[in-house]
Amino acid sequence: MKGRLGFRHPAKAFAAGVLLPILVTGSAVVSAAPDVRDQKPVKMDELVVEAAKTHTLFMGADIEINLDKDLYPVRDVVGSSWVVVIDGKEHVISAKSAPLNLKITPSLKLAEGSATIMGFKRTTAYSLNADLLSTAANEQHLADTENNNALGQMAVLAGSDNQFGDLALMYTAMTAPAVTHPAEAIPRLYGPPPNPTIISSVFDVSGTPPQIFAAAAAATAANQTENGNEPASGRLATKGMDAMDIEFEISSAKPLLNPYVVTMTRFRTPDSPRGVVQNLVYAKSLHPIYKQASNVHFTEEGFPFNYELLDFQIHIYDRGQEIATNISSRRVELTRDEAFEYVKIEYIGAHRSETLPAVPAMGRLPAGLPGRLAAGRYNEAFFVRVSKDGLADTPYADAACSKTIDDPFLESVVKSIRFKPALDHGKPVEGVATLNLGRLQI
Repeated sequence: MKGRLGFRHPAKAFAAGVLLPILVTGSAVVSAAPDVRDQKPVKMDELVVEAAKTHTLFMGADIEINLDKDLYPVRDVVGSSWVVVIDGKEHVISAKSAPLNLKITPSLKLAEGSATIMGFKRTTAYSLNADLLSTAANEQHLADTENNNALGQMAVLAGSDNQFGDLALMYTAMTAPAVTHPAEAIPRLYGPPPNPTIISSVFDVSGTPPQIFAAAAAATAANQTENGNEPASGRLATKGMDAMDIEFEISSAKPLLNPYVVTMTRFRTPDSPRGVVQNLVYAKSLHPIYKQASNVHFTEEGFPFNYELLDFQIHIYDRGQEIATNISSRRVELTRDEAFEYVKIEYIGAHRSETLPAVPAMGRLPAGLPGRLAAGRYNEAFFVRVSKDGLADTPYADAACSKTIDDPFLESVVKSIRFKPALDHGKPVEGVATLNLGRLQI
């Protein structure tokens, strides 16, 4: 009779030795159920655990500004002005002084994580200048103030905003000749006499007192509003919509400390020739974005009246780097390994005939690394041997990779990094990479 010998784990032998007497002793007290031996073991269904989706591949947009025939990538937005780096210094470029020549290049981008946009709303709207309801309200407020008996003679100052507002310089130029060439005085008139060469804050060119002039202006604006064919909104349809109102909420698990939003719109006007399309790019800086959702609401102006919207895109950036969102174009979620494979394919395809060393590409560094770097550890460069698949596992003190660094934490750091492999005439090969954790950017 042939027997079968096998290794028996000491712990299992110990457990069997203790358990057997218990079962034997117990059998004298409790009898086994008659159907216990007939029961078949239950086979559990296989459980497949999918890897977490950590990255997002999406269609983004690279924005550059053409200045003196040179292209400068946008690094930030301040207010609604662009920020570029020229000769190592940041320069703010405003579109208010002159039209800008922007170059926008669509490109596939890979980002770790994603921001979430909720409740996105986009509607055509009126700009402040085209909104006759606001004009009527402003005129009515002026009339109410200038006809307020409680203010007495001080009511005439309600129309003095021209002397202190954004029209102050032009108004001063208009009123300066009136100072040296005053008009004839009018009996029993408070204030300076009207001058036919200017529009005074106290009188109009006809000499009408402010209370009457303001009331007439308010009535005119109100009549225009009532005569429009949009009674519900109180706005004239003869001018039409010339703006876009945008509102949404946004959150991000990874804090975005210098975010800004860029909208790209393609539109046409009713009188445009067939096939003629116009573009409008709008930028606005945002408050920092965190895990808690925050509201974003703005009105984008600069459209012609009654424009027809053809295409609209919204992009979120943080300090020049585009952030994937849940509404990004051509969005695909990837695991970390899938994202790494994409990075390698793109890298090898872009350097088909070049010979290059291995370089760090991506990774998820241990949480304790920043504290160790702040304490002055790992300041020196070290070396790793990188396989043609872009993986490394051991740190070395020399470029020949002959002196191993015995540091378990440093070894865990190396294993968490993925590398673009070394290339020999475009083919991936084993190589050596130099690492300085204090300068590592992945």
